Amino acid sequence: MGITDFFSDVWETFSYPSPDAEAPPQGGSSTESPASGTDEESDAEKEANKEDAKEEGEGEQGHMPSGGDDEEEEEEEEPQDPKDILEKECAESKACHGPKHHYDECVERVTGQIENDGKASEDCVEEFFHLAHCATQCAAPKLFAQLK
Repeated sequence: MGITDFFSDVWETFSYPSPDAEAPPQGGSSTESPASGTDEESDAEKEANKEDAKEEGEGEQGHMPSGGDDEEEEEEEEPQDPKDILEKECAESKACHGPKHHYDECVERVTGQIENDGKASEDCVEEFFHLAHCATQCAAPKLFAQLK
């Protein structure tokens, strides 16, 4: 196989199919049934659908929602993640006082800018990440001691 064969194979792979590849269906169309792709129902389909609708209410099919059964499921409260609790405590603790102070000042500054100008010239993302890092570093040893 030469380089020309390679390129001709690639061309055939990515080229459009020829228009005569798919011939239109031969034969006549029926006037008794709706054309495919339409939402029309024939008379026989209408009758069958009416019968199906009547039968749906009679037997138990599928999942029936329980409405006021004697057995009520008790809703279990999902336990809180101890990591979140410990990080909140650490963010408020003395260990993270500096990053928390900088973050609070930034929030006040940005809020004031938004109230006065309608937009802020800065955001507090950097201060937030410093606070989050401090809280995570503080909470990690307590968390692992709790999990052991």
